[in-house]
Amino acid sequence: MENDVLAVIAGSAAHYSKGHRKIAKYILENYDKAAFMTAGKLGATVGVSESTVVRFAAELGYDGYPGMRKALQEMVRNRLTSVQRIEVAKELIHDTNVLKAVLTADMDKLQKTVDDVDEASFNAAVDAIIGAKHVYIAGMRSSAALSSFMGYYLNLLRENVHLLHDTAASEIYEQIIRIGAGDVFIGVSYPRYSARTVKAMRFAKSAGATTICLTDGEVSPLAQYSDIKLFARSDMVSFLDSLVAPLSVINALIVTIGLRSEDQLSATFKRLETIWSENDVYENASN
Repeated sequence: MENDVLAVIAGSAAHYSKGHRKIAKYILENYDKAAFMTAGKLGATVGVSESTVVRFAAELGYDGYPGMRKALQEMVRNRLTSVQRIEVAKELIHDTNVLKAVLTADMDKLQKTVDDVDEASFNAAVDAIIGAKHVYIAGMRSSAALSSFMGYYLNLLRENVHLLHDTAASEIYEQIIRIGAGDVFIGVSYPRYSARTVKAMRFAKSAGATTICLTDGEVSPLAQYSDIKLFARSDMVSFLDSLVAPLSVINALIVTIGLRSEDQLSATFKRLETIWSENDVYENASN
């Protein structure tokens, strides 16, 4: 549904039954928590049955309760402060099962990414990166780990790879001042989205570069400035972002690009192995 889910809920209040009014009131006042509750948990919290919650979602026009919950999650993910994320995480993950809960959640995000991946977009991204004059990679804040990993390996696979550094806002533009047609700009960002990454991608697109985003979905502000969109799930609500699925997509990109330039890759690593050995870069296993 196109409208803000909270506006939809508030706008239909005149037609609610008593039970539906309870649900609506709780969601409007506690949307950050309600967005991550099951239908049963929400019903128990407000004092109605699970079936009443399901009917409430259907009455609003959603495809069942999962559809309404997804709309709530998409709305709130970039609104939540770190403190709110911690509070929600307390509801979802208990101290006694943190390890299993986090690992299971990451596996679920990987599976959903596999199910939803657009292979045509993935292949288009590979072609664009291989054929680019220059490749610029931007990932700020928590996404800096992803952009740094991508930049490290792409630099081994091809020339003219530029990893943008998260410095003063003006310096971001100085790092991409020469970007233009024939170049590729890769923006990586997850909630809460980095304003600097979004603005840098907008600048790159206006300069004529091919833009590629790696983000969580069409709701991301990066999507509107991207020629090629790669989506990977990162749905954990906590003070940290889960980077497992996007890192796997980056792995797939690097492996595919490497296989497409196998001879060059072999020559590069043969030279690197010699340099590493001569300069004692790695600990000698025989010692």
